[in-house]
Amino acid sequence: MTLLDLEPLDRDLFRATTVFDDPYPLYGGQVAAQALVAAGRTVRAGRLPHSMHGYFLRSGDAARPTLFRVDRDRDGRSFSARRVVAVQDGEVVFSMSASFHDPEDGLDRQVDPAPEVPAPATLPPLAIPRLFSFEARLPPQPHDGPAWPTRFWARCTERLPADDVLHAAVLTYLSDIMSGLSPLAADGYRPSTSLDHAVWFHRAARLDDWVLVDLVPKSTGGGRGWYTGTLSSRDGVLRASIAQESLFRRKRQPFENVKGRSR
Repeated sequence: MTLLDLEPLDRDLFRATTVFDDPYPLYGGQVAAQALVAAGRTVRAGRLPHSMHGYFLRSGDAARPTLFRVDRDRDGRSFSARRVVAVQDGEVVFSMSASFHDPEDGLDRQVDPAPEVPAPATLPPLAIPRLFSFEARLPPQPHDGPAWPTRFWARCTERLPADDVLHAAVLTYLSDIMSGLSPLAADGYRPSTSLDHAVWFHRAARLDDWVLVDLVPKSTGGGRGWYTGTLSSRDGVLRASIAQESLFRRKRQPFENVKGRSR
């Protein structure tokens, strides 16, 4: 809650004041979650995020405050569109487009079921790096031998208020922590810096309850890799989908030292 509590400075201008020492560049999921909170502060109550698309442009510094400037592109009868830039030292480190939608009734169908895995209470703990107030559990993996798991349970250990925008931001915070490209690492090629990241929020989710994250590698080439993913609740309902492209190059340093940095 402290990490996502932004200080309002002016109309559509906010500052994230929680700073801490981190040996790596600013975690991309953090700046994306804070940007979504900033955008949500400018939208009328009850209108919820249904998608966000972000670009990691420069390495940020977790030990410095970040400014978020929101542009109100449009407020329609059902949708609101926002653009957000995150700035440190006068330079944009992250940019995001987000869209918000008034909840409405509609045909609710889910084509693909969630992966069948054991309940989180029956599984061993998984240490996930860099995330505050999170715990995780490790189910059987769909791929052999990747550096990081591509399927895991996770939840926020802090009790969160009934605020769907906040839960969407916490989901965004979680969504960048692993890489679905880990199974494709070979011949010295590894996934590293996130380039762009998208989240579609299909249904409201509670992030202080367990969600199953399932990441699926899709393609590598030209120094980049692309994967998709889903986040499902314990009842098997699809809550959100993600897609990310990241660098996929021969690395001079281990994968675990660079994943999650913004660029």
